[in-house]
Amino acid sequence: MAELPILSLLIWVPAIAGLGLAFAPKGSDNLVKSAALGVALAELLLSVFAWTQFTIPAAPALSLVEKHAWIPAFDVYYSLGVDGVAMQLIVLSGLILPMAMLASWHSVTQHAKGFYLSLLFLEAGMMGVFCAADLFLFYVFWEVILIPMALLIGVWGGANRVYASVKFVLFTMSGSLLMFLAMLYAYGVSMKVGTPTFDIATLAQILPGQVSGWTEVLLFWAFALSFAIKVPMFPVHTWLPDAHTEAPTAGSVILAGVLLKMGTYGFLRFAIPFFPWAAAYSTPLILALAAVGIVFGSFMCMVQTDIKRLVAYSSVAHLGFVMLGLFSGTVIGAQGAVLQGLNHGISTGALFLLVGVIYERAHTRGVTDFGGLAKTMPRYAILFLIVTLSSIGLPGTNGFAGEFLILIGSWQRWPVHTAIAAVGVVLGAVYMLTLYRNLFFGTPRSAKHASYPEPTPMELATLLPMIVLIFAIGFFPNPLLRMSEPAVAHVVHAMAPQANLADTRITPAMRAAPSAAPAGHAGSHEPAGAAHDADHH
Repeated sequence: MAELPILSLLIWVPAIAGLGLAFAPKGSDNLVKSAALGVALAELLLSVFAWTQFTIPAAPALSLVEKHAWIPAFDVYYSLGVDGVAMQLIVLSGLILPMAMLASWHSVTQHAKGFYLSLLFLEAGMMGVFCAADLFLFYVFWEVILIPMALLIGVWGGANRVYASVKFVLFTMSGSLLMFLAMLYAYGVSMKVGTPTFDIATLAQILPGQVSGWTEVLLFWAFALSFAIKVPMFPVHTWLPDAHTEAPTAGSVILAGVLLKMGTYGFLRFAIPFFPWAAAYSTPLILALAAVGIVFGSFMCMVQTDIKRLVAYSSVAHLGFVMLGLFSGTVIGAQGAVLQGLNHGISTGALFLLVGVIYERAHTRGVTDFGGLAKTMPRYAILFLIVTLSSIGLPGTNGFAGEFLILIGSWQRWPVHTAIAAVGVVLGAVYMLTLYRNLFFGTPRSAKHASYPEPTPMELATLLPMIVLIFAIGFFPNPLLRMSEPAVAHVVHAMAPQANLADTRITPAMRAAPSAAPAGHAGSHEPAGAAHDADHH
């Protein structure tokens, strides 16, 4: 009996359902909404089933593999497979989409059919990004996501939705074009060695030995810039506050919950394995940008007057921590980065859901417009407090586990950058607790914002799964860490011996001509920091 093509089902069930529902007769919005929600819930169950069928492979091998010829003349295959990192993001995507649909159930009344179809196509694209084992196929899904997300912002967003949507498209497409050119160059390299392929695992074996010097650095940054925009890293983050502020609640939840993780996933799956030496060489710059992003994002949060914009800038700070761990050069730091990316999707997604709850009642998101809500909305205040504490990394919540691992791992190699990042931890507590105080204590500035009803059962249905995960991951992070360890360790170990991460005297020109390198550096495959450790002991 043939194995069930689980990954293909994850991709094509929402896509085919969306195409079918597109032909629903006019005036059938309620039918489309119910059918779309049913498909999203089926996707959640299917992603959980995929989790149960997943076996942790020894990197770089993948699990649940499918491979079929697609465009064999150009060596393009419909090739799917997942590692532990992708599997976690697939389940997160499966969870976020029905939550986003429920959050929009009563708020989206105009063109509801198009809204829910956009969410289904967006889900298909997200699943494809995390399942693709062929670089060309990955790029197709990467670009497909752009269309429904731009529609969600530009059609169902706020007053400046068109501006925010166009800005999102321009930033994303600029980075994607560079990645596409680098992807074609990588294919050309594989042709030169007699193995023309877009297979991700094969390219990760070929490229490190075939490109060097400035070529490797340029190719790395062609990929890295595309992923950095999606993360987003400072200073290419400016599209995110506008997109979050103008997007409907569902759009903000999906952006924070899933789409930003595609950037960090891209670094881990493509940019670093393809060009490990260039990644190592670029690490000081990337870590400096990550540290600046953490502090900058935190200070920007302190001066925001719109709650959604505040939460958007908090994502810049939180994803700075993820990048810090990812490029720390340690397995524990990189594992913390993967875990914290998942945590950010849960906690910040929940924050946007909570903001959506109060916005539906007050039709305002001013930080200082409210006050004293703890008296009239005690259940809402408790839920908001739990998510706030998760966001600032209180022990026992999911945020603490990820941040702790990142700080421990990065401190081993980059103490200055880690110390700067630690300041961001304190600043995060300041701006989040200040927000909580303004919303739930004191007196409201206006009598009309003094009292609102508690969350409805449907709203609670979107929030309670997030609350459960906050505590479940906070107390039991080990299953997730074990799942991601082989893939993460493989990437870190591939990058470590390529250059001494603490010494950038090995220039790209020297990399291209090893004989010109300083004695003791050229061609060395000793893990970075090993000599230091030997001297120390």
